[in-house]
This record gives sequence, C-alpha cells and structure tokens, in this order.
Amino acid sequence: MYEHDLSCTWTYNQLVRLRYNFRIYPTVGQQQSLARALGCARVVFNDALRARKEAHAAGQPYLSDGELSKVVITQAKKTVERAWLGEVSSVVLQQALADLNATPASRSRRAESCGFRRSATCGCGGRGSCRRNRRQ
Repeated sequence: MYEHDLSCTWTYNQLVRLRYNFRIYPTVGQQQSLARALGCARVVFNDALRARKEAHAAGQPYLSDGELSKVVITQAKKTVERAWLGEVSSVVLQQALADLNATPASRSRRAESCGFRRSATCGCGGRGSCRRNRRQ
C-alpha cells in the first residue's frame, strides 16, 4: 500500500490551476461584427442609464428592466435614428441592460429595497425576498 505523508498539507488551489489565458485573432469580418455589437451595447447601456437618471430626477418610480427594454430597445428599433439596433442580436442588447443592474449604484438600491442598509448582508441579494422580513 501507499504511505501517505500527513506533514504535507496542500490546499485545493495549490494543486489545481483554474485560470486560463486566451488570445483571439478575429478576422476582419469578425472585427467589424464585434465592433458593431459592442457599439450597440454601449448605446443601449447609456440610453438606459440616462432614462433611469431622468426618471429619478423627475421623481418618477424606478424603471424596471421590462420597461427599460420596451423603451430603450423595442421602441428605439422602430425609430429612424436607431433602426440600426436591429442589425445585431437582441441577446447583446438585453445583456447590456443586465450589465446596467450590475453597477454599484443599482446594487445598493436593490439592497436598500428590502429594508437593510447596503453594508448589512441580508441574504436576499436585494430582491426584497429577505428571510428577515418574514419573522414569526
């Protein structure tokens, strides 16, 4: 049988390397496609951020993701100025809206929506479905 040396203690991270580095070299067509998709995502992100800031400044309620998607993506595609948003995948545009929710300002707002300060961890992730709110 094998002898196991207990004096040598290794952690999982010391034994297994989980990071990989990749470098891609897109073709000219792929570069144009990526530039178009990323440009559209940037425009949608900025439009959604502007819409939320304007609603907040006007004292209106917080715009949900569905409302933002309707205004910033669906209705914008129907206008002449933003018709080019229809040329890219809608997944890219929806992900730009999801990235807006990942900003620090929206995280703090979601955390405060369940009644706890940002520094307090309530375990609900800011969704308002906190177990602490349902005490018996």
